[in-house]
Amino acid sequence: MLRVMKTAGLAVALTAGLALSAQAADLKVALIASKTGPLEAYAKQTETGFMMGLEYLTKGTMTWQGRKIQVIVKDDQFKPDLAKSLLEQAYADDNVDIAVGTTGSGGALAMLPVAEEHKKILIVEPAVADAITGEKWNKYIFRTGRNSTQDAYAGAAAMPKTGEVHLATLAQDYAFGRDGIKAMKDALALSHPNVKIAFEEYAPTQTTDFTASAQRLFDALKDKPGKKIIAIVWAGPHPLPKIADLKPERFGIEIAPGGNILPVMKLYKPYPGMEGAIYYYYDFPKNPMNDWLVAEHKKRNNGTPPDFFTAGGFAAASAMLTAVQKAGGTNTDKLIAAMEGMIFDTPKGTMLFRKEDHQALQQMYHFKVKKDGKDDNDLLDLVQVIQESAVPLPIRNKR
Repeated sequence: MLRVMKTAGLAVALTAGLALSAQAADLKVALIASKTGPLEAYAKQTETGFMMGLEYLTKGTMTWQGRKIQVIVKDDQFKPDLAKSLLEQAYADDNVDIAVGTTGSGGALAMLPVAEEHKKILIVEPAVADAITGEKWNKYIFRTGRNSTQDAYAGAAAMPKTGEVHLATLAQDYAFGRDGIKAMKDALALSHPNVKIAFEEYAPTQTTDFTASAQRLFDALKDKPGKKIIAIVWAGPHPLPKIADLKPERFGIEIAPGGNILPVMKLYKPYPGMEGAIYYYYDFPKNPMNDWLVAEHKKRNNGTPPDFFTAGGFAAASAMLTAVQKAGGTNTDKLIAAMEGMIFDTPKGTMLFRKEDHQALQQMYHFKVKKDGKDDNDLLDLVQVIQESAVPLPIRNKR
């Protein structure tokens, strides 16, 4: 009887131990995003795309390789110091296996050393600054989002390749804007020697009155020969209508606004034929993953298609799950080995993490604004797919 009781006690202990083990085996992920602040629309899209990506890839089970997926969402309020502390909390207190984020480049840059200190993976999505996979990079950082140089080379592809072109730029006065303009200048110097930079204007992120900025841009361009263009690199509420209201066309000046989220690009409709480059537009990629994302997002959102950062969040989910499967778990060293050179599916098609700096190589798109779309979201025509080979990214890290 005593032996039976001991055996039963051992069985209970083993059962409890197995239950604790199963609980500990959950795949814990922190998603850090700027859910309040000027980029809250971007953060909402990232979260939506990330969760839809997990749903699609797990076939609705929210389990992967036998592990239940637990997502802890944290709002950094577009504050770099808060982004840093939330990531520290996620690694140290929540004991997450992997973190994803954040929305703003300033916040992402603040988070990079935290990943290195804790020796855990951070997948950067959607912050854009080149420094993230450049001089501020460390081996624990992987980025599914595009960087400023990818934006710049894509934007350059939409510029005239012949004739005299003078360009003035308008960007936000912080990491995203300044990185974007530097990358644009570097890209144009290599691919478009016919394009000359006439002036650079930087404005605070919260600017609403662009009259003074526009006047400086117009003054810099109005007497130049050849084609004259204002290129805008901007996140959040867009200055295009304010600049356009001041009638740059009276000086023969055109505007190249770049791609953006759908609510912003609706502002482009009065300017059919205007060209630019974009990271994602729901109607451009043709693959089963994007087909599902578009159809399901429309079904759940009164016919509204997925947006710029919805696709990005989905890509981050795909990268994470592909890495866990390839590495056979969440051991950091094995994840790094698995992710370097890893090819993974996204709504844009396949991406590849470059071994040298862990930047995802990916297609971009040259667009033209439609003259007559069938609805408010039918905005762009595809001019060309800009292949990864047309975006010769430099290696900027210290590895």
